[in-house]
Amino acid sequence: MVNEIVNYKLPELMQQIERVINQNPSPIEGVNVIYQFKITGDEEGTFQLYLADGKAKVSEGVEGANCTLILSLENFRKFLVGKLNGTSAFMTGKLKIKGDLGKAIKLEGLLREYNLKEQL
Repeated sequence: MVNEIVNYKLPELMQQIERVINQNPSPIEGVNVIYQFKITGDEEGTFQLYLADGKAKVSEGVEGANCTLILSLENFRKFLVGKLNGTSAFMTGKLKIKGDLGKAIKLEGLLREYNLKEQL
């Protein structure tokens, strides 16, 4: 993409994540989970990423998530492109997790497979 990740507003960023994942569904085949991202700071928002049946769907909302990640937009952007290690961020308070910790760890691995730094 021509646009750098720092130039995307939060809703645009979430739509780009959906687009990239749906272009290559093989890493999410067999995955059935709802991730919720509660973004804090200057540009706040709550979005959910549904992964099921080899498809990704992003929506605004706050119901039924298996795992909620709470972090600033700046740290979310870093997390997406692999510049923020999830475990370190969790231990230092940059990332808070509610729900299934194992699913949060799985998310980081999935994001690495998509190489979002090159895709966004």
